[in-house]
Amino acid sequence: MALVNLTSHPDFLLLGLMDGPDAHPLLFLLFLSVYLLNALGNLSMVVLVRSDGALSAPMYYFLGHLSLVDVCFTTVTVPRLLAILLHPGQAVSFQACFAQMYLFVALGITESYLLAAMSYDRAVAVCRPLHYGAVMTPWRCAVLVVMSWAVAHLHSLLHTLLISALSYPSSAPVHHFFCDMTVMLSLATSDTSTAETAIFSEGLAVVLTPLLLVSLSYARILVAVLGVRSAGGRRRAFSTCGAHLVVVSLFFGSVLSVYFRPSSAYSARYDRLASMVYAVVTPTLSPFIYSLRNKEVKGALKRRFRCSAAPQAV
Repeated sequence: MALVNLTSHPDFLLLGLMDGPDAHPLLFLLFLSVYLLNALGNLSMVVLVRSDGALSAPMYYFLGHLSLVDVCFTTVTVPRLLAILLHPGQAVSFQACFAQMYLFVALGITESYLLAAMSYDRAVAVCRPLHYGAVMTPWRCAVLVVMSWAVAHLHSLLHTLLISALSYPSSAPVHHFFCDMTVMLSLATSDTSTAETAIFSEGLAVVLTPLLLVSLSYARILVAVLGVRSAGGRRRAFSTCGAHLVVVSLFFGSVLSVYFRPSSAYSARYDRLASMVYAVVTPTLSPFIYSLRNKEVKGALKRRFRCSAAPQAV
């Protein structure tokens, strides 16, 4: 059926955030600013982690990969959204639509597993500080990152192949700003029961696994922190994972509200707004949350600015 779709050339009409035919130049400027801020913040974090020796701890290794995923994650959807805001009703080919869906799902799942790896890192740092170096070795950190990418891409490949094999009309409106899985399933004209069963059973396991790991990690952190007698010790323990907890809550909260609710509660407008949180807002806020709450990152930024200013002063 995928070959039939390729030969019949079905097109999809992305309607964006609004369903009307009017352009929205103010929203275009807003999202362009957000996208540039996202690229600046995340790419700066990648450069800092790779170039500053003080940021060699496992947490920053994961943070560098998370920032790289974040900038790619928004690049998959926001440029197309910007085009729709100026020229509503963008036609997207079958190949482009499913390529976007593949990349979006792969990067989104990679982010969730990286967040889980970071929560495990924080749990080890708080609960087993004396064994932290022995547990979070460079080899183990690299394995966690590689597994995050591998699981995400295999998961995305399965979903993309199953959904692209369905039949679609020659032209169909997509009430979203990107080709989301749930929207594409709703557009299919063939029987989707087999695909839905496979997707939601496997997808449930893949998506809930990092959430479970995050929950267990923070449960251990909470137990360990409550066992600390001094108020200062508790504050220091919470400060090591506070920024990460904010990012995790925003990301998983918005994802669960979109993909794990009864079909009777479906709302195209709500889905678009909630998707905006985990696809645009969270990746943009992430580097600034970490830099504002972390002394090492702020110190690395100051050193970078001093190094940049020194040649000019000379």
